[in-house]
Amino acid sequence: MNHTFYVTASYIAAFAVTFGLVAWVFIDHRGRHRELGRLEAAGIRRRSARAEETR
Repeated sequence: MNHTFYVTASYIAAFAVTFGLVAWVFIDHRGRHRELGRLEAAGIRRRSARAEETR
């Protein structure tokens, strides 16, 4: 019995899922970074920035 097709399909599926997740995280990171930039430009600061100002 030859399992080459199933093994190859499994590796391709695992690669596709892994690549998709990495791409999703990268795209989401860029979006969050852009959103933070817009909020900071509007004058909204992060709570951690307030703690640094009081030091």
